[in-house]
Amino acid sequence: MSLSPCLVWDLFCRVIDNFGDVGVSWRLARDLAARGQRVRLWIDDAAPLRWMAPWGWPPGITVHDWPSSETADEAGDVVIETFGCELPPGFVARMAARATAPLWLNLEYLSAEAYVERSHGLSSPQFSGPGRGLDKRFFYPGFSPRTGGLLREPGLLQAQSRFDASAWLAALGLQRRPGERIVSLFAYPNPRLADLLATLAEQPTLLLVCPGAVQAELLQRELPAPLRLHALPFVSQDEFDALLWAADLNFVRGEDSFVRAQWAGKPFVWQIYRQDDGAHGPKLDAFLDLYLQDATAELAAATRSCWRRWNELETGHLRLPAEETAARTAATQALHWRAQLAPQQDLCSQLLGLAHKSS
Repeated sequence: MSLSPCLVWDLFCRVIDNFGDVGVSWRLARDLAARGQRVRLWIDDAAPLRWMAPWGWPPGITVHDWPSSETADEAGDVVIETFGCELPPGFVARMAARATAPLWLNLEYLSAEAYVERSHGLSSPQFSGPGRGLDKRFFYPGFSPRTGGLLREPGLLQAQSRFDASAWLAALGLQRRPGERIVSLFAYPNPRLADLLATLAEQPTLLLVCPGAVQAELLQRELPAPLRLHALPFVSQDEFDALLWAADLNFVRGEDSFVRAQWAGKPFVWQIYRQDDGAHGPKLDAFLDLYLQDATAELAAATRSCWRRWNELETGHLRLPAEETAARTAATQALHWRAQLAPQQDLCSQLLGLAHKSS
């Protein structure tokens, strides 16, 4: 892997809730550092990094408290504010004081909606305030070549091809029983949980549950006999990828795990972050339109119904697509979608290209 000339990247992250913001920011920081870049991560709550990166920071990354950015000596070559977090005014002033203005990017939330292609790359000149004279650009991740792409480290798919699921399970003290499927569950609290458990219990299932309120609730429940529960601890990002690779079906939430489930190439169900104004509904449907555009009518209808019911966007009994069509069909669809995404340039490569073009 050839490394790009080294630049200094200032990456800003505010942890809102549920670890999604820091999850994306940390994956990006790791990917940049692995490609020979220097990354300063400015974050208001670094606590989640204790389990996302249990062995410490990789070479090339330093982690700093958000407030200390106000007294930083100098801004880096590239400044990224993640998900619209507003940069500290003192740091913006240092950006404006550089002899060569840094590349200033707002890394936006991931969506499959049409506005992403229209908005990706647009600039926002700063006419007032400490950043007067600077130009901020909007960088939108996405699922088409006209967007910023998705985070995907070099060699990720090759690493998965070498993965031994049985050995990984054995390290947890687990073994797949005859006829048993493996399902991972990473979810926000959901009134449809009991419905999901009843559906999963229709066949022997080993349910691997990530930490959080849902895990706590399940540990208090008496589960149907066909369900075997294993409560996972907080794990590193690499271990989370291994979880997705080991499972036959993945329930994921938010943005980071949503993207990793797609790279896993396994059937998955996405629980989108709920928004009070209902904007999550069209956002979910926009992705389903893309994901299912080449699927059979039967699989498309079953998948759409399952996802919308899990997200409380429609009523009715929750059934999994694999139960209404051949399981192989759902698995083939996941691999087909991944094959469509894989040729597209990944997000980090696009950022590097943009940075060196601007420097």
